[in-house]
Formats: sequence, C-alpha cells, structure tokens
Amino acid sequence: MNAHRGSAVLSSATLKVQPAPTGLNENNRLRLFSGSANLPLSQEVARYLGMDLGPMIRKRFADGELYVQIQESIRGCDVYLIQPCCNPVNDNLMELLIMVDACRRASARQVTAVIPYYGYARADRKTAGRESITAKLIANLITKAGANRVLAMDLHSAQIQGYFDIPLDHVYGSPVLLDYLTSKKFEDIVVVSPDTGGVARARAFAKKLNDAPLAIIDKRRQAHNVAEVLNIIGDVKGKTAVLVDDMIDTAGTITEGAKLLRQEGARQVYACATHAVFSPPAIERLSSGLFEEVIVTNTIPIAGSDTSLDVLRKRFPQLVVLSVANLLGETIWRIHDDSSVSSMFR
Repeated sequence: MNAHRGSAVLSSATLKVQPAPTGLNENNRLRLFSGSANLPLSQEVARYLGMDLGPMIRKRFADGELYVQIQESIRGCDVYLIQPCCNPVNDNLMELLIMVDACRRASARQVTAVIPYYGYARADRKTAGRESITAKLIANLITKAGANRVLAMDLHSAQIQGYFDIPLDHVYGSPVLLDYLTSKKFEDIVVVSPDTGGVARARAFAKKLNDAPLAIIDKRRQAHNVAEVLNIIGDVKGKTAVLVDDMIDTAGTITEGAKLLRQEGARQVYACATHAVFSPPAIERLSSGLFEEVIVTNTIPIAGSDTSLDVLRKRFPQLVVLSVANLLGETIWRIHDDSSVSSMFR
C-alpha cells in the first residue's frame, strides 16, 4: 500500500529516506485531510504515503462563514491536516482552525496541523510601539483550537518555534532546491543573501552547496514591501550568483538585489525561495530578464483559479517549480512512526 515511499525526487545525500514500512492499514490509525488552500500538494503527499485523503465537506454559508465536517470516523486516530496559510490568508487560516476544532470534537487521538507556509510570520517581534506580534497570535490560535502538534516548513524566523507550547517540527525546503542546483553543475557559484537578516539561512545553504562562497546585500528598508539596496559585501564578479530567501512576496528585494549583482559583474543570477507568495507586481518584476531562473517550491499554489500553471510558465518562462510533497510525506510518516525527523537533513 505504501509503494510510493522511497521514490523521492530528493537524492539520498540530502534526504535520508528510511526503508518503507510494512504498510499503512486501518490499525495504523493514520488519517490525512486537506484544506482547500493547496489540494494538489496534499494529493501528492497522500500518493507518497500510499493512501487517500480523508473525505470532508467544506462549504460556505450565504454570509461567507465557513463550514467543515469530517465524513469518516477518526475516533482514536492520528490526524494530519494539510493547509498552508496563503492568500486568501484569513480564509485559509480560519479553515485550518475549524478543521482542527472539528477533529478534536470528533475524538481524534492526536491532531497535527501541517502548515507548509505559515502566514503572519513576518510580524515576529515588536519593532515599534503599539504593534501586534501576529506570529505569536497565530500560534496561540492554533493551540487553543486543539492542535497537539504542528509541522511547518521554512518559518520566516526560527524563533517562531518558541511561540508554541506544543511540539513543533520545523523542516526545510533546501534539500529540494539543493538537489536541483547540484544537477546544474555550476563551476563558479556564489550564494547571496538578499539582506543581513537572511545571512544564517544563506550560510547554511552555501555550506551544503560544496562550501560555496557567500555574499551579502546590504539593504535598508524604508517601508513595508519597499527596499533600498546599497551595496554588496563579497565578490560576485564573473560568477553565478544564487539569491536565497525563504519567500518571494512582491519581489522588490530580490529584483533590486539582482540588478546590483548584474552591475557588479555577476555572470548569471538565479533566485531560490521556498515560498512563492508572488503578490503583484512580483510576476512582472521576476520576468523582466534579470534572472536565468526563479526556483521555488509548491508549498503555495502559484497559479490562481483563473490561470493554469502552464499558462503562467508561458508568461514567465524563467519559473521552475519543485515539489516538496515527498519531503512532507516522509516527515509525516516519521512523526507517526516516532522516528527521527532531524536525521533527514544531516
């Protein structure tokens, strides 16, 4: 039943997959459900685990209120709910909370919120008076709704793990990105952090990319989603520069960084990010010819309801979308099997 496990696109060097278990059956009590935010990703995860998504009714009342009902018995089961908090953020977050509450009231033994993209994460501390720390608020809401555990991918800042009073497994999309970049066999590569806040992330990325050199873009932000790039710390002349970030929202920071890299003599510029938020005018900026490729994962569905991914790729040929379904599926299995998660990334 678990024939899809072990067929990960990730190499064994970056993701250590355990031998397939004897099979997922009714006695294992593992149940997988998906919210409406990213159904294709949830279906891929289910295929990897060799199981089907659980049946669920999801609808709206006339005034916009959400309604969720689980359509099978989950009493005593370990339930995993896959739902990124992407656009529309408030609707998807509320749907996740309602799903968690429904499972708790249905006597699930344990409810794990699988959140490939954790919304409201950028307000993770107070930088001025009378601000809300929304990253902590969301953690409180998920916990109070009844989640027993959270599985999140590439949080905006590592400190968010400490906002939860329940276990949180934090996994990274970097193995998927690294496998793809390694397959391109660049000879002269430099990993670039688009700002000083992302240095630790870029340094870890560079270390796994055969200890590639590191460069840092010195940036000073004047307002939200508005960035002013000043200079580059490090040598990029004649090299293939790989900009690494956790997310691309309006793409202002990363495109300004790419312009500066080109001015400083970078031969090629690639952009890598786990979360493709792509708020307008991101597509226009990213398809302006500054990048050889923009490499992202499918934690967030990139194409909207009115645009297929194939159409978007024709508009934006530099776009490369990699799947994290196998990584999430392996993590879910290891949590359920009480196996090590961190060993996947060693």
